[in-house]
Amino acid sequence: MQKYITGLAILTTLVAGCKKDNYDDLSLLASAEDPQKLSALYEITQDNTGLVTITPNGESVSYYEVFYGDGTSTPAKVQPGDTTKHIYGEGVYNVKTVAHNLVGKTTELTKQLTVTFRAPENLEVTAAIDPANNFTVNVSATALYETHFAVYFGTGANEVPLSFNEGQTISHTYGTSGTYTIKVIALSGGAATTQITKNIIISSPLNLPLQFEAAASNYSFTNFDGGNASVIANPQVNGINTSAQVGRMVKGAGQVWGGSLIALSSPIDFSTNKIFRMKVFSPRAGAKVLLKVENATNSGISYEKEVTTSVANAWEDLVFDYTGINTSNAYHKIVLIFELGTMGDGSANFTFLFDDIRLVPNDVMLPLNFESSSLTYSFTDFDGGSATVINNPQLNGINTSSKVGQMVKNAGQVWGGSYIALTNPIDFSVLKTFRMKVFSPRANAKVLLKVENLSNGGISYEKEVTVGTANAWTDLSFDFSGINTGNSYQKIVLIFDLGTVGDGSSDFTFLFDDIRLM
Repeated sequence: MQKYITGLAILTTLVAGCKKDNYDDLSLLASAEDPQKLSALYEITQDNTGLVTITPNGESVSYYEVFYGDGTSTPAKVQPGDTTKHIYGEGVYNVKTVAHNLVGKTTELTKQLTVTFRAPENLEVTAAIDPANNFTVNVSATALYETHFAVYFGTGANEVPLSFNEGQTISHTYGTSGTYTIKVIALSGGAATTQITKNIIISSPLNLPLQFEAAASNYSFTNFDGGNASVIANPQVNGINTSAQVGRMVKGAGQVWGGSLIALSSPIDFSTNKIFRMKVFSPRAGAKVLLKVENATNSGISYEKEVTTSVANAWEDLVFDYTGINTSNAYHKIVLIFELGTMGDGSANFTFLFDDIRLVPNDVMLPLNFESSSLTYSFTDFDGGSATVINNPQLNGINTSSKVGQMVKNAGQVWGGSYIALTNPIDFSVLKTFRMKVFSPRANAKVLLKVENLSNGGISYEKEVTVGTANAWTDLSFDFSGINTGNSYQKIVLIFDLGTVGDGSSDFTFLFDDIRLM
């Protein structure tokens, strides 16, 4: 019995020693302070993405709710010390931050957020004529802080711009030639923009022949060192040039090499024709005219020929022999220099007209200087005459050219001679005086120069002169002012010592060269 009483006492003691904790006492929480000293920090990136970092701050805060103010329905829950990020468009927003404490008490802060995009920077625009179509322009652009680009091609007041992105090329084909203003706008995604305008000249491809008549072509000369070339109405509508438009070169003070160049749309094709012809109206005879071609980007790749005018104040068709040109190179530019080596003064004496720059077949034509390596100077001999082209055996005096004609008059007829047929009829509309250099073995030898119709020898005109000196080059003159210019003449006939039978000796061997009209 005793042991049961003892056990009960121990149990009573244990029960009496236990005391229940009171967890219903909320006095500490009730005394918690409301969130206070609430603020919000906005950090806006400067790359026009609209990204804003919001950092709420305060005291007695358990967490924050951030309402972005742009229509986003769900607020962001942010722990103290953390941030929230959100992408905005450009604009003004009322951002509300609600701070919560442990017992659910709240404090609100509404703070205005202004998002403004910076204007795009470093805008660069490329507007280039399409290589395959002179009426098409290709536009591309790059910039910093842009979202996209808009382009106006300058086609009218009601034009709707086209949009494109960096890395894209946008094209437009114009219907007519002219100068158009292209405007490219770089947009930021907001109100700030940056723009560039560029003028583009739309014209027909510029290639040979250059006649200066096409309204759709852009005859744009680049002048240098005193030269000044332009296209004008033809002030000398006469002779061999009655076209409406011509080029004019005024050589002013500058450098002795002052001139001008014009760039063609395509390389000049020298594969077949290698003879340039150009009509020139010079204020004086003996003026030097240089025609040069150059590579588009490397002026060291070039070829040139210089000739002289033979008449003053009249149109003449000058010939530039390009048979020696390296056809493996590409030549886009035509360079003109008048009177290379002489300083111009801008006066009428240094004002030249030019027109009809073209390549022609390697035909036999005036002047005949026998220097071309690509031409065949085919003489037709008759009645004892024998003409050939040889190396000049008399490199002296007024004729140091490498090739000359040689006439050997053999036994036959007193009219024995030779003729050469030109590709085209001789133009006597302006120039009517032949000149020919002759080397005769004796003085007073007679020289007859005759022109004939290609198919009718009865249609002809001739003049005979005598050589004044022996064993020296002399420049003979043949007056053809009485010729009927209504006829067509393509043959040049030469007879030495008409009326005397030759014997084929050195006494009947003559040299001739540089047959030309002046």
